[in-house]
Amino acid sequence: MNEDTLKGQWKQLSGKIQAKWGKLTDDDMKVAEGKREHLIGKLQEHYGLAKEAAQEHLKKIERALD
Repeated sequence: MNEDTLKGQWKQLSGKIQAKWGKLTDDDMKVAEGKREHLIGKLQEHYGLAKEAAQEHLKKIERALD
């Protein structure tokens, strides 16, 4: 998979994540790019989710892209 494909997939994923989780800023998403654990931490911080719940929400969004 080439870099352009990966960047396109990240843009799709980040757009879906921000649509669902509106408190996440563009800056949050830029920092989180390629860093799943950082994004999970931001979901926990902004929404008070347990780590497992945040991971599960991300998995659902990722599956929707497949």
